[in-house]
Amino acid sequence: MDGTRDLQVVTVGEALIDFVATCPGRLQDVFAFNRLPGGAAANVAVGLARLGIRVGMIGKVGQDEFGFFLRRELEKEKVDTRGLLFSKDARTTLAFVSLTEDGERGFLFYRHPGADEQLCPGDIDESLIADSYVLHLSSLSLTSEPARSAALRAMRLARRHDLLVTFDPNLRPSLWRSERDMKTVTREIMRVCDVVKLSASEVQSLAEAENVEEGSLRLVQSGVSLVIVTLAGKGCHYRTRTRVGNVEGYEVVVKDTTGAGDGFLAGFLAYIVRHGLVYALHELGTKELEKALQYANAVGAMVVTGLGAISSLPCDAAVSKFLTQQEQGNR
Repeated sequence: MDGTRDLQVVTVGEALIDFVATCPGRLQDVFAFNRLPGGAAANVAVGLARLGIRVGMIGKVGQDEFGFFLRRELEKEKVDTRGLLFSKDARTTLAFVSLTEDGERGFLFYRHPGADEQLCPGDIDESLIADSYVLHLSSLSLTSEPARSAALRAMRLARRHDLLVTFDPNLRPSLWRSERDMKTVTREIMRVCDVVKLSASEVQSLAEAENVEEGSLRLVQSGVSLVIVTLAGKGCHYRTRTRVGNVEGYEVVVKDTTGAGDGFLAGFLAYIVRHGLVYALHELGTKELEKALQYANAVGAMVVTGLGAISSLPCDAAVSKFLTQQEQGNR
């Protein structure tokens, strides 16, 4: 990278409020919630900022107290918010999150419509994209119009300015018109992305495969350059056109899995940006690629030990300390 661009990564997608249950159980049985900033695109942006990456976010929130709160929190984290706009016509999206005893989640969204859905193609600031190296897209931007067209315009601009394009499907079937629409749109987007990060269930569903290995192979054959599949505590699986493998995860006490995938992705992007690998992913050897994924696994593991996504995202010094402790523990 030439080092002349103001930003290093731009995320496009949703910033919303997570109301996370304070105790395990069904939402109908929960009496109290913690209000936390969230949304996949916002989570990744904050994760990158804490890891020392210059990052901006493009999205839309309501012109309401929650929207003002989200913008303030992002600015506090040193995320460039020039692309975060306010909608007068829709309120900030809310997500109520239930937790099981082992930290797994259930979601109930209040988004009819949400402000994030109102992002228009004309809202995309080309200068922010032209001034970066990586465009990261979250799938909630694709669930409805005009946000879907806005996301597609951002991708076209990214190609025009030679950015690496990364995508996390982060599927939430309840937010789509139909499962068929969800799969069709997501597959079309994946084919024109450089890096796609999915969960095990997502890769099997979208690739219509019986297992992760078969699913990742089908996605690479469809045009994706690098497929990364997160495997919870077991680490991750990866596949390129010439390489395939798994990178072990870390054993931690799980409190809340919210934002684990976003933290993982922030860790991966931070590593490749910091080490000048954005334009060399096609040429990476197994050792260098697995180092990046090891770092990503560490960030994801650290996120699940806290409550909420953004509040649990670590800084680079904390990740380095975590990795050192893990190495010492394995000796």
